[in-house]
Amino acid sequence: MKNAKMILDKDYQISKIDKRIYGSFIEHLGRAVYTGIYEPGHPTADKLGFRHDVIDLVKKLNVPIVRYPGGNFVSGFNWEDSIGPRELRPKRLDLAWKTTETNEVGLHEFCQWAKEAGSEVMYAVNLGTRNPDAARNVVEYANHKGGTYWSDLRIKNGAKDPFNIKLWCLGNEMDGPWQMGAKTAYEYGRVANEAAKMMKWVDDSIETVACGSSSSTMKTFGEWEYTMLNECYDNVDYVSLHRYYGNPHNDTNDFLASTMDLDDFIKTVASICDTVKGKKHSKKNVNLSLDEWNVWYHSNQQDQKLYKTEPWGNALPLLEDIYNFEDALLVGLMLITMLKNADRVKIGCLAQLVNVIAPIMTSKMGGAWAQTIFYPVMQASAMGRGISLMPRITCDKFDTKHYSDVPVVDAAAVLNDDDSVTVFAVNRDLQEEVMLNLDLRAFGDMKVVSHSVMHHDDMKAINTENNPCEVVPFDVACAKDGEPIVLPAASWNVIRLAK
Repeated sequence: MKNAKMILDKDYQISKIDKRIYGSFIEHLGRAVYTGIYEPGHPTADKLGFRHDVIDLVKKLNVPIVRYPGGNFVSGFNWEDSIGPRELRPKRLDLAWKTTETNEVGLHEFCQWAKEAGSEVMYAVNLGTRNPDAARNVVEYANHKGGTYWSDLRIKNGAKDPFNIKLWCLGNEMDGPWQMGAKTAYEYGRVANEAAKMMKWVDDSIETVACGSSSSTMKTFGEWEYTMLNECYDNVDYVSLHRYYGNPHNDTNDFLASTMDLDDFIKTVASICDTVKGKKHSKKNVNLSLDEWNVWYHSNQQDQKLYKTEPWGNALPLLEDIYNFEDALLVGLMLITMLKNADRVKIGCLAQLVNVIAPIMTSKMGGAWAQTIFYPVMQASAMGRGISLMPRITCDKFDTKHYSDVPVVDAAAVLNDDDSVTVFAVNRDLQEEVMLNLDLRAFGDMKVVSHSVMHHDDMKAINTENNPCEVVPFDVACAKDGEPIVLPAASWNVIRLAK
């Protein structure tokens, strides 16, 4: 048995938490859209073809914003293909994923789906094969009330009221050689600046997200952010970060330590934003959008076979990672890291939402179920609203292959709107439980009112359509006043405290 101590003070605050950190992502990729959110003829489908068994699960996640329609897909996407009568919409080759896009689900349909799911849309514009003119036109189409060509076309296409999309991505991973229309940092910075400027001239209420480097492992990382921000700082509001982790070598200790890298990544990009701010003598902060994050590695070999056997197919089962218990622990740790950086991370998009590296899985004309990673996201989204507190944690540390001084316990704390406190904690130790002593010296007489634990003896345990509840959180007895809180070995914990 190990011991840990966590001190919290209501005056030691990191930031108000932006609810958008609990966002997600749907790309026209694999079965995310077709047989994912949309499947006409399914027993739960509504008249528009949307699966309500999926919508019900999305609502449980309480997703405030969904990034759409890509991803790599967007860099070859003509937004005009996705409007107007469905029978007239063109089918296009999607070079990003070597499939065929039917455009059966487009801008109008997705905005309707988001409304039904209780979410907002974070729309990405194509700055790969397109340009600022196309970007400002789609803003006019989506957000202008009427009386112009594009806004009147929206009305003609059945949407009298504007969609009022407030958050816009300026392309996707533009430094990646896999990206259609990939650019140098200077080229991208110039086009992003002009696009953002023109888009805001159409609607000055919108916010824009500039592409950061595709990964902190890219050779372009760092120099990319500095150079492109030097060109577009005044007209953008956020810089995107994308980060995925995996455990292909089956080193669970090293895998669960990888959020040390995420914390460094976030702090490095924030420091570059502030460097450009200082250089420009600006008073504006550019914050961060972690708009792709997750575990991703299980499906890599499978997809290469599909490309060969079904070239240019539609709705292929691509990137369908089957998540296990240790993946859920890592997702919980990533959420904790985001909360502890809530002063700079204002948007987060778990990539993705349905079927494609996703918390929700479906079978064609069958059921929908929650994967293991669903539950930490659901609990954080429900109970992680309020003010992120600065925890002071004392605990044992360990070293792994790639990381040093890894805390056995990582945790975040939230002061909720009702003055209760929620602690999210992961015990990284795979063998021993940890006795956590909470010191809430400035909160008065607080006691533990609930303690939820997610643990499984098999780190590789999964949920399936036939057994969807193999790995789920469960309530345990609350620690009595003055007693330490038991964090089981290898566990995700949600502890609620109130007077």
